[in-house]
Amino acid sequence: MNELLARIKRQINDGDVDGAIIRLREIMAVSPETNAEAYYLLGNAYRKLGDWQGALNNYQEAIALDPESPAAEARDMALDILSFYNKDMFNQ
Repeated sequence: MNELLARIKRQINDGDVDGAIIRLREIMAVSPETNAEAYYLLGNAYRKLGDWQGALNNYQEAIALDPESPAAEARDMALDILSFYNKDMFNQ
């Protein structure tokens, strides 16, 4: 399973995000309650597509399965990005 997830991670990094999402959904259909890393990778894939809600939902699932998951940091960074705005840009 770890090798498969490593290949999917490379697939996301190489830009085949849609293909990675399909593969991750297949994995989760078999064992959704046991694979925090798959949810984390799915969150990364959605983030790459600009689907912030999808990313946050999957990061949260990963955290629920494994509180030590890197999804916790990814979720916090995504929330920081979404909450950021520059007030001065609106005064130009």
